[in-house]
Amino acid sequence: MTQAPKSISASTPKSGENSWLWLLKLVTGPFIIIFMLVHFIVNHAIASSGLLNYSDILTYYTIWVVPVMEIIFLGLVVSHSLLGLRSIIIDLHPSRGVLAVISWLFLIIGVSAFVYGTWLITVIVSLRVTL
Repeated sequence: MTQAPKSISASTPKSGENSWLWLLKLVTGPFIIIFMLVHFIVNHAIASSGLLNYSDILTYYTIWVVPVMEIIFLGLVVSHSLLGLRSIIIDLHPSRGVLAVISWLFLIIGVSAFVYGTWLITVIVSLRVTL
């Protein structure tokens, strides 16, 4: 008697989890690792003293790709972390109403964190321009 080959189980969205949000959470993880490695290498390995000081950071941010990279990194981290927390809450089987409130709360927190972080990055960029 032959056995049917075992199928490879792929990760799938949980009950109550939107497929697009699940896919976003899945895709952001590897990108966070890439951006984090670049961030740490530049800020710790390449810096002559082992860590960038204030004037080094201002100079570093004059390279146009750096603020763009930091904003993308910020968006990836905020979205991935809040989607992960939402996924943990889904495991607790909240009611649809509670999940809707939590989803809106996380959306407000995420957008606020992203806007505030982007504003901080633009302030750092403008500091270097005005010096």
